[in-house]
Parts: sequence; C-alpha cells; structure tokens
Amino acid sequence: MPAARSAADDVVIPALLRAARGAYGHAIRDRLVAAGFDDVPRNGAHILGGMGNHGVPASDLIRQLGVTKQAASQMIDTLVVRGYVTRETDSEDRRRLTLELTDRGRAAAGAVRAGVLAVDAELTKRLSPAGIAGLRDGLVALCEIRERTEQQS
Repeated sequence: MPAARSAADDVVIPALLRAARGAYGHAIRDRLVAAGFDDVPRNGAHILGGMGNHGVPASDLIRQLGVTKQAASQMIDTLVVRGYVTRETDSEDRRRLTLELTDRGRAAAGAVRAGVLAVDAELTKRLSPAGIAGLRDGLVALCEIRERTEQQS
C-alpha cells in the first residue's frame, strides 16, 4: 500500500527550502531580541554566529552571503558601530582588515547558537535519526551542486 500523500508533496523543493530557512531565522531573531541584541543587521547573525560559534573567518562568511562588496562593507560598518566587532588593519598586510568579535559580539553569537539548537532539538523530536541523516545528505548534495555550477559560471 503506498504511503499517504500530503499537501507538502506537491510543493517544489526550492519553495520548501525558502520556507524552512525561516524556522532558523525566526528562532535566531527571537533569541537575539530576548538577549537585548535587537539591532543586529540583516545577515549579521550569520557573521556573528559563524565567527563566534565555528571560528570561520569573516571574509569566508561574507563570501558565502553572495552580497556586493558595498553591501558587505555596510553590514560590517554597522556591526562595528553597534559594538559587535572590531576592525583593525592587518599587521602583515596593510591592505587587509582583521575583524574580531567583541564581548557583545560573542554574547550575540551565543544567542544565535541558542536559536539554532532550539530548532535542531525540535527536528530531533519530529524526525527519526535516519530522517535527519537523509535531510543532511540532501542539503549537502545541494551545496555540492551549487559549488559545481558556480565553478562552471
């Protein structure tokens, strides 16, 4: 007997991905606001969380966003002015800037992590371990497809 179909079966994967991303976005934003960080700019949580929770260089995180240099510069300026990061000239290459999290930035990164963990915990309640593994496998495959098509462009 075939498995029962749901309305979600008729929704295309790109639409599901866009809607699903909101689960993390809303949870992160809620944690940031509750912790007093309601002034984090758009995409700022990605930068703060990546730097603070995973040690990823800001330049890599900015590149992942796929925004213009002007938009990236404006976001970094905002993070500096609002006290989340410091910006210093690289001592080895004066053309480069080094970004470091402040105490405020590290605290905001903790709020980002709390939002991610809240959604992850709910996922583990709703999906089996095999379901989570399948979700991760599918997302990794999509990332690999994106990387391949970017290299071909």
